[in-house]
Amino acid sequence: MTFRIAKIAGSAAAAVLGAALLAGPALADGMNKKGVIRDPAPAPRACNLSANIGLTTEYVFRGFSQTAEGAAVQGGFDVTCGLFYAGVWASNLDWGPNASGDVAANIEMDWYAGIKPKTGPITWDLGIIYYTYPNGSTPAVTTLPQGNDPNYFEFKVGGSAEIWKDGTLGVTVFYSPEYQYETGQTWTVEGTFAQALPKVGMFTPTFSALLGFQSNEGTAAYRAAFGNGDSQYLYWNAGVTFAFLEKWSLDLRYWDTNLGDNAGGNAFCTGSTFQCDERFVATLKFTY
Repeated sequence: MTFRIAKIAGSAAAAVLGAALLAGPALADGMNKKGVIRDPAPAPRACNLSANIGLTTEYVFRGFSQTAEGAAVQGGFDVTCGLFYAGVWASNLDWGPNASGDVAANIEMDWYAGIKPKTGPITWDLGIIYYTYPNGSTPAVTTLPQGNDPNYFEFKVGGSAEIWKDGTLGVTVFYSPEYQYETGQTWTVEGTFAQALPKVGMFTPTFSALLGFQSNEGTAAYRAAFGNGDSQYLYWNAGVTFAFLEKWSLDLRYWDTNLGDNAGGNAFCTGSTFQCDERFVATLKFTY
């Protein structure tokens, strides 16, 4: 009897040992100690896609109103793959009529791509932007030659870094070998500052400001269309963006330039289109 019990115990031990040996690979392949199969770790996504849509009281670009002080609906798509990014963005416009009485331009579509490497505390932004105006023509309010192309390329090099907790300082340089409406080589430099502020209820506010300087090679077309007789000008903005409900934001911003109307009474900044005096802009945006 003793021998038989020992034999049975030995057989049971062998069975348990065999089961343990067989279970070993299963545990290593997603089985936890309680016998529950773990979900495999999700593979990292190679690329991320996002989209945004917004409503603004006025579309202002580098100090100039692009919608004749009217509202605009804007939106775009962005894809990010590691350091690389690309996207498209669009907005409605109001450039007034052309010399023939037709609409000079009523839509803008910008196409862009670049890379954002990082060296130490600095995040770089190296890219190219193609500004397009489908069926766009020369506005009658300008002295530009009729038929000049409104579409143009810009190359950009930017860098930003956190200078203290939640405070970021950045500088971006843009270069166009042939600026809008074939007005010649143009450089644009923008300095930016942003500071995240303490949360207020459901809102996470961020203060930000921008100072821009644009300089052209000195063509007569640029001086007439953008510089009000000069080959360069300054523009700036400051405001607060309130992020809320994860995907929403409300931006309240003040814009201005150092441009003004001519002494002779020509309303360069306060005419019917392309206004460039001080203004307040509110923008509601949804990103997903």
